[in-house]
Amino acid sequence: MGGSSPCASCKLLRRRCAKDCIFAPYFPSDDPHKFAMVHKVFGASNVSKMLQELPVHQRADAVSSLVYEANARVRDPVYGCVGAISYLQNQVSQLQMQLAVAQAEILCIQMQHEPASLTTTNQIDHHQDDKSFLLSCNNLTNNFNFAGQYLGFASSSSSNSIQDPALKRESLWT
Repeated sequence: MGGSSPCASCKLLRRRCAKDCIFAPYFPSDDPHKFAMVHKVFGASNVSKMLQELPVHQRADAVSSLVYEANARVRDPVYGCVGAISYLQNQVSQLQMQLAVAQAEILCIQMQHEPASLTTTNQIDHHQDDKSFLLSCNNLTNNFNFAGQYLGFASSSSSNSIQDPALKRESLWT
């Protein structure tokens, strides 16, 4: 930057910001928290080396990734981004299970409410089949709910709210 105000990294490190400062384009002085997190997790020297090894057109994306990983690592020191990804994959699995249950229930309801185009004699003959079909629909729904509970998924009647308090408070994407 070299002008009026040093970049966030030079401010934090208490050094003079040179015109060719590698941090200046990516860590502006108006957002010091961004560099502080990256510095805390990776160290200024390592970040500088990473940025110098990259072509200029890839540096902004690299800084964005470093900031994201640093924030995730501060929130969850053991798993970092992997913890957030794992949580989201589990949530997708739960929602897929709930969708499958809902689709099965819709199919059962649609089959129950099909227009009666059959004659009454055919309806009497198939009355026993309808009972077995309804029982199989109920069993299918119960099996999906049991499988979801067995695998640790929420049942279709539970809320879809975020259960992890760390992810509920703040988003990793802000």
